[in-house]
Amino acid sequence: MTLLETSRPDPSGMGLADRYQRIRANTVAAIKSLSDSDATVQSMPDASPAKWHLAHTSWFFEEFLLAPRFGDAIRFDPAYAYLFNSYYDAVGARHQRDRRGMLTRPSLDEVLAYRAHVDCHMQDLLATDDFDASLVALGFAHEEQHQELLYTDILHLFAQNPLKPALCQDLPADDADKAAPLSWHSFAGGIVSIGHQGKSFAFDCEGPRHDALVPDFRIANRAVTNAEWIAFMADGGYRDPRLWLADGYALRQEEDWQAPLYWERRDNEWWQMTLFGLQPVRLEAPVTHISFYEADAYAAWVGARLPTEFEWEYAAQTGSAPPSRAPALLPRIQSGDGLLGLFDDVWEWTASAYRPYPGFTASADAVGEYNGKFMSGQMVLRGGSCVTSQDHQRASYRNFFHPGKRWQFSGLRLAKDSD
Repeated sequence: MTLLETSRPDPSGMGLADRYQRIRANTVAAIKSLSDSDATVQSMPDASPAKWHLAHTSWFFEEFLLAPRFGDAIRFDPAYAYLFNSYYDAVGARHQRDRRGMLTRPSLDEVLAYRAHVDCHMQDLLATDDFDASLVALGFAHEEQHQELLYTDILHLFAQNPLKPALCQDLPADDADKAAPLSWHSFAGGIVSIGHQGKSFAFDCEGPRHDALVPDFRIANRAVTNAEWIAFMADGGYRDPRLWLADGYALRQEEDWQAPLYWERRDNEWWQMTLFGLQPVRLEAPVTHISFYEADAYAAWVGARLPTEFEWEYAAQTGSAPPSRAPALLPRIQSGDGLLGLFDDVWEWTASAYRPYPGFTASADAVGEYNGKFMSGQMVLRGGSCVTSQDHQRASYRNFFHPGKRWQFSGLRLAKDSD
């Protein structure tokens, strides 16, 4: 299997069938205000249309659970195996990723009918004992990952529209109006245990659990704020090549980065495109939509660095537990005591390349392609963001993207060597 142990009961107390229904309903709820046109367009090769996400997550259950159990006759439409496969080479050929926005057919209504078909048969399957529970757990986590991508991809799409439409209404209020003062938490180094443990769900890349050598270090109590980022911009941070890695500065020049993604200047103030439409930049909130290169340059500017993923996880293991509140779709102002906002505001870039842990082996079947094949040329982010499922908020979770990507809710937390 491509995942770790999954025998622990669902903490919500739900049975598998009820949990399946809840997760699937959450996906549809995310797109309830979209038109067929909204759900069809692809704004860039890295983003997928909402309609494709809806279909692909259904294809996953159909391909890996329903068809093996009931045969190909169970498929809603045999052509969908080609249209909605993402990157599983072992399964077969697939539609080109950067042309997903050309799929004007099937319509959104037809895709929703496909989901209903899969849901009906999955409920029948889950009513039996004849299914692979680890594959079901992976299907749940896979769908929750695509819920996050739905939000980030819709945000990128709507940001290209001069009307700056909002996906969501009723902008949430912050619990605080000012971020906690920046402070440092010190950790004694040594041999620390890293990686997932226990019997709850985790992706295969979160293990095996192993020992890692971590030096003494300090880590910031919160993420870097928009106000702090504006100071970096005002001091010429985007124009000083001494702060930047060479590849990052070249990309900054090529794409003319002057500010985080989705920022624009209006009436001498900074505004930011959000899931709630264009909004004034909230100065005390964590900065978002920055690349690894930008995060690394900022850390150099303040005389700090990014934490390694092992430092981050070690600190998170001793910090506060993941919150029980639902994602807010907007980063919250981080105030209070302790290590703040580790799991639910912004993904935090680390200094670590995405590579396998000692002893990692991808499974030999098709789902073994889920994570292992991407362990090259990408950087690790830790924590979680304002659009990350609560089920994914754990210290061992490893997110990963190429260092130049900015459309995710990605920010940074500073680290330093101990004095």
